[in-house]
Amino acid sequence: MHANGAGLPACTPPSFLRWEQKRPYLTRGRLVTVLAALAVLLALTAVAAAGVGNVPLHWDRVLWGPERNVDRVILFETRLPRILLAAIVGAALGLAGATLQGLLRNPLAEPHLIGVSGGAALGATIAIVVSGRMVLASMWLLPLAAAAGALVSVALLYRISLVHGRLQPHVLLLAGVVYNAFAGAFILFVNFLADFYQAQGLLSWLVGSVAGYGYDLVAPAAAYCALAGAWLCRHARGLDLLSLGEENAWQLGVDVDRVRRVAFLGSSLLVGAVVAVSGMIGFVGLIVPHTLRAILGADHRLLLPASALGGAIFLLLADTIARSAAAGVEIPVGVVTALTGGPFFLYLLRREQRCFYP
Repeated sequence: MHANGAGLPACTPPSFLRWEQKRPYLTRGRLVTVLAALAVLLALTAVAAAGVGNVPLHWDRVLWGPERNVDRVILFETRLPRILLAAIVGAALGLAGATLQGLLRNPLAEPHLIGVSGGAALGATIAIVVSGRMVLASMWLLPLAAAAGALVSVALLYRISLVHGRLQPHVLLLAGVVYNAFAGAFILFVNFLADFYQAQGLLSWLVGSVAGYGYDLVAPAAAYCALAGAWLCRHARGLDLLSLGEENAWQLGVDVDRVRRVAFLGSSLLVGAVVAVSGMIGFVGLIVPHTLRAILGADHRLLLPASALGGAIFLLLADTIARSAAAGVEIPVGVVTALTGGPFFLYLLRREQRCFYP
């Protein structure tokens, strides 16, 4: 595979060429300023989301009312755990998407599209069927099964996408689409065979939702995603150099295989964990990293943490729309993200088609 003038493979999408050519110099001041601004925006979004719902929230009663009044119960026992979990899930999906896009040098790469989410869902489904209600009631078994499914799917798709020892991103994308179709068909087959309790649990989980959980799940999920996210961010410089092409990265002293393994493993663990608790929420890892890359540049030292914060903001907004758009009816947040991400994906596909059909 020959390289272009920027040292990237010839099939690298045009948008990545533009981002690499216009990469702004990252200073510590710019890093702190951008991340602080996104953190403030996330806090404001969380406060605004807490006040939105079918039941109006009176902040004066929350702040100065009796200790166990209705408004405090609604905020701290119903809405706040959901807001925190939505932020955690969105941050994990945004970070995983940014990592995969940088690794594969393709803005169409996203956990939901390349089979990672499908593998996680498949692993969790098998665990539910084999172990029954014990998995649904367990806080640890389902995330472990989903993470294992994501890792197996990534290993399989990675092997399929190797051509003469080189990873071919477009082959990975196509293989991921096929794998998702297989995983979806298997999950539907299992859903028809399962009993009523299992079928209802699978259905409510597959459509994607962050409702119905408490702080006992939010705390370990936050700790787990923070550790996996920090591990990925430590390898941001390796992703930067890898975006210049594998040959150039080798010459600059990057252990390409190690960076690739870390990126795939870290992304799979993140996606597996959030799929286990929230179901199939797609397109967060597509929209957020692509938009921030166009605004902030392609330096992964900034892009990875910014995508985590941006993903949290995006999913908070989507979940707020999902639970307030229709009076008395709650739309699954996975439906909202799919309605947003579908047209966005088609737009990107149209822009990048010159890569595959010059």
